[in-house]
Amino acid sequence: MIRVQREDFDIGAEIAALTGGNHAIGGVACFAGLVREMAGDAAISAMTLEHYPGMTEKELARIEAEAQARWPLQDSLIIHRYGRLEPGDRIVLVVTASAHRQAAFESAMFLMDFLKTRAPFWKLEDTGEDARWVDARDSDEDALDRWRKAPA
Repeated sequence: MIRVQREDFDIGAEIAALTGGNHAIGGVACFAGLVREMAGDAAISAMTLEHYPGMTEKELARIEAEAQARWPLQDSLIIHRYGRLEPGDRIVLVVTASAHRQAAFESAMFLMDFLKTRAPFWKLEDTGEDARWVDARDSDEDALDRWRKAPA
């Protein structure tokens, strides 16, 4: 399931809704991303996330379908927020559920690595004095490379 939304989410409620009644699930992996208060040596007062409606959901669905093809998942969930967020606010939630923990862990890492590098979101960090767009990081691309080289 994919949701791109402005509103906050409740992590516990989302996991309960995803897993409720499915007794084939033996492992759930969850990652929640938050707005940090620092970017390098600069304090962040807010981050604004922009996206391209329609294209964003299509790309997230493609990434999720690839994870479901690679691992025996019972279910998965990706929630990504957009709009103005402040330090401590939740940005993203990835939940994967499988019969076994390894598939849940690996697929959650895979989804986050692809979200970080390929999802069409743009981040503007506001320091209160200036604002700057966040560039891609080499370390994010390096993390993505492991999924290209070694199938699950």
